[in-house]
Amino acid sequence: MRRSSSIAGSSGRQSIMALRVQDNNKMGLQTPQTKDRGTFGKLSMSKPTSGTSERKVSFFGKRTSGAGGSRNSQYGVFGTEKIKDPRPLHDKTFIQQCIKQLCEFLVESGYAHNVSVKSLQSPSVKDFLKIFTFIYGFLCPSYELPDSKFEEEIPKVFKELGYPFALSKSSMYTVGAPHTWPQIVTALVWLIDCVKLYTAMRENAPSFDDGQSWGGETEDGIVHNKLFMDYSVKCYELFMKGRDTFEELDAEVQSKLKDLFNIDEFQIESLAADNKRLQEEIARLEKEKESEPDRRVSLRNVKSSLQADVQKYQAYLANLESHIAILEQKKEGVNEEVETVEMEVESMKQENARLQHIFDNQKYSVADIERINHERNELQQTINKLTKEVETEEHQLWNEELKYARNKEAIEMQLAEYHKLARKLKLIPVSAENSKGHDFEIQFNPEAGPNCLVKYRTQIKAPLMEIINQTEEEIRNATQRKMTLEDTLEQVNVMVVDKKSSVKTLKEEADKLDDLYHQKLKEAEEEEQKCANELELLEKHKKLLESGVNEGLSEATNELHDLQRQYQVVMQTTTEESRKAGDNLNRLLEVIATHVVSIEKYLDEQNAKIDRDYEEFMSEDLLSVLTGILNSYKKKAESL
Repeated sequence: MRRSSSIAGSSGRQSIMALRVQDNNKMGLQTPQTKDRGTFGKLSMSKPTSGTSERKVSFFGKRTSGAGGSRNSQYGVFGTEKIKDPRPLHDKTFIQQCIKQLCEFLVESGYAHNVSVKSLQSPSVKDFLKIFTFIYGFLCPSYELPDSKFEEEIPKVFKELGYPFALSKSSMYTVGAPHTWPQIVTALVWLIDCVKLYTAMRENAPSFDDGQSWGGETEDGIVHNKLFMDYSVKCYELFMKGRDTFEELDAEVQSKLKDLFNIDEFQIESLAADNKRLQEEIARLEKEKESEPDRRVSLRNVKSSLQADVQKYQAYLANLESHIAILEQKKEGVNEEVETVEMEVESMKQENARLQHIFDNQKYSVADIERINHERNELQQTINKLTKEVETEEHQLWNEELKYARNKEAIEMQLAEYHKLARKLKLIPVSAENSKGHDFEIQFNPEAGPNCLVKYRTQIKAPLMEIINQTEEEIRNATQRKMTLEDTLEQVNVMVVDKKSSVKTLKEEADKLDDLYHQKLKEAEEEEQKCANELELLEKHKKLLESGVNEGLSEATNELHDLQRQYQVVMQTTTEESRKAGDNLNRLLEVIATHVVSIEKYLDEQNAKIDRDYEEFMSEDLLSVLTGILNSYKKKAESL
């Protein structure tokens, strides 16, 4: 056996080992056998595979596993686009069916509290929380509803379960309202469907045991058999050791297959003989075809003509069958009409007999019958009139409830804006910076009646006016402070201008002293050069005297020493004066430079400090901010 040989030979796969985990979520590896279709109101589930090779299917959709595969959400995925609810939520019949279905489920599941269709027409928030906790307990037995913020918890649970429509927080407060209860009850029915699907999947979940038979067939048509698996494992082990042929394993598996499927050797020999005979027959027919090519053409013509005749006969038979079917339908219709007419005639006879019997035995006269009919018509008109009035009142009640809901939403929006502004101004909560121990938060409870917000007028208005007065005082103080700082800034600017002029004057004096120093230094260099020239002349004169005149040597030598001493004295005097002048000039320049640097540093620091204070003061813009806060306080106080 070569590497590419296969035994099952049916699906084009080179490897015959069974897939222990079917990963249908990897893109590009294989064509998926099933498609998940997400539906509204129902949870999507994968189609389970056939046979004993099924794996447990996740209740809330497929989960991918393995390297490189992304993990999908456990509860399904829905887009962020808002989906319009296609269910007829305004149809009373549909809502009554949902309420009936909810009531039946609660009764059948052993709901601990008394419940009926009438009590579910407009339940309270407390009853709704009990019902939701009971139903969701089937999916999550350990779930307990939190004591607070249930209006956020319940929509979050529905969203995680994959409910395609959003439930608002405000609807959790008015569960039994006519405009809210249809959305809530349909969501509960959807949750009941989830529970039923989960229960069905848990009861009928397939199991995969290592001891079961591997004789089933998967979706891709590969037969899983323990014998083939052992054979594949042994071949793969030999292949990993360097073998390319597996004749002994082929012979072994062939003998085991014969024993497994009860193959008879004589039957194989007879099949081989039949195969040989058929091969000879094929060869003979091939030779006849080569020797008689015209016969093939004639047979083809005959075949085409026969096929055309067959098609004509089939079309004719189809027409006959359709005509017979039409006649049968007409016959059945006529028979049904005859039976209907006979039944109507029989019923008319019975009705005539009944009416005749009533007419013969009646106790009332014709006038009494006419009076009864007249009274019945009047009563019917009264009923119709009352029915119309009831419908009008119901419609008016519905409009009032919608108006109440809109007004409530507007009040909630205003309160949310108020709380947002109060948090921005650090007035909420009580421990905030600007609250000063006062509670500025408004709790809106529509069940308390129309005067639920009156108490907040006295609770908030007085502290708010006190804060406004303090704010106005702070505004006045800030304005005065701003004016003082502006005056100070002008004075500092004047001082800066004066100091700049002083620095300029000192710099000019320093430049003059520098020029004087350079001039003195130049004069000293010239004097030194002059002395050097005189010394050179004297040395030349000495040489002349030594070469030409021997007489008076001692006198000339003495004169020379005198001149040298004078020269040294002059040089020392000149050097000392130059050094003193340079030291004095250096000290003067250092003092000037130090004074200039200190003045510049002080002015820079003062300018930076003044600029920083001015920028902070101008960036705060306290006047506009405090004015806006004052206006908002006044508006809120007037509205309250």
